Amino acid sequence: MTEKAAAFSTFVVAAITLLPAADTSAQRATYPSPADLPNPYRLVEHWPTLPASMNEGQWGEVIRVHVDEKGNVWVFHRCFNVVPAGSATCVGRGAANPPILEFNAAGTLLKSFGAGLFAYPHGFTVDRDGNLWATDVNDQETILGMPARNAAGVVMGQEVVKLSADGKILMTLGTEGVAGTGASGFDRPTGVAVAPNGDIFVSDGHAPNKYGTGRVAKFSRDGHFIKAWGHKGSAPGDFDEPHDIFIGGSRGWVYVADRKNNRIQVFDQDGAFVAAWTQFGQPSSVFVGRDDTIYVGASFPDTSRKKGELRGIVVGDGITGALTAFIPDPADLDRVVAGTSASGIAADRDGSVFAADVGAHNLRKYVRVNQIPRRP
Repeated sequence: MTEKAAAFSTFVVAAITLLPAADTSAQRATYPSPADLPNPYRLVEHWPTLPASMNEGQWGEVIRVHVDEKGNVWVFHRCFNVVPAGSATCVGRGAANPPILEFNAAGTLLKSFGAGLFAYPHGFTVDRDGNLWATDVNDQETILGMPARNAAGVVMGQEVVKLSADGKILMTLGTEGVAGTGASGFDRPTGVAVAPNGDIFVSDGHAPNKYGTGRVAKFSRDGHFIKAWGHKGSAPGDFDEPHDIFIGGSRGWVYVADRKNNRIQVFDQDGAFVAAWTQFGQPSSVFVGRDDTIYVGASFPDTSRKKGELRGIVVGDGITGALTAFIPDPADLDRVVAGTSASGIAADRDGSVFAADVGAHNLRKYVRVNQIPRRP
């Protein structure tokens, strides 16, 4: 989960390429520094309520968060563990440290499960039917001297798992414990998104990986492989560590946090390239609401700040890429050993924003206190 910010100015000059299906054919735009954007959000202190029986009420690395259709908040985390730093493991953590938690909107824990299913939790989403989808990017047979095997003796990782809201396994994609690049294998799958019609999209290629993979794979709702697009590279439609993926907004576009290329890439659901946006910094997470608001957990190089970077959540327009707000990361980077903050991000229908922190070991909720000024 560690990363180095690329050397680009905090006053971002972004080249945006759009296909004719979008609003304009081609344009260049200058965007403000994120530090100059307004912050119309307030952090909700002491949210959620984590029972003292769970790791004495202290989080470990939290990788993803999503809100279901009922407004409940689901969290995918690394079993309250903090080692190895930035890529903490669930191996050996036992039933007392389940990786999947459900909270209500007030922050009260409703249920927890998933112990023994994952070695290295990473991607996570909730579909419209309330099913959970999670990815495991583990590619090691042994972690911290412990075998990364499940109860059946199989090495965990390299798969996507679909579960019911009660924790029953409904489907798996990929071959557990085996790296691959074709229709039936993944090379460290980082994220998963589900379209309204049930089609499944997987961002594949957490760095480092065995085959130098950088792609998006598409499956039918019943798990049959349809297609894949992208290779490791920097050309439009290629990827260098696609770290998160989301389908959302009024157009149902596919948004990919192309982390090491320092851009958000946008596609239609057939894989046709729509846009590449660099104004969102180095992204680790992406979410787009039904109102076309895009939220990106990102970092920006800034020599005036600790460790030479500014971290936070960038808010913008999911159709045009315009920037509208910035929520600065409250973490003291001197206390962050490794890993990004806001590695997972979500928003509910009221516009509250949720951030899952790997580096700072917490889960944050923000409520909007002022309207976000719309920018052209």
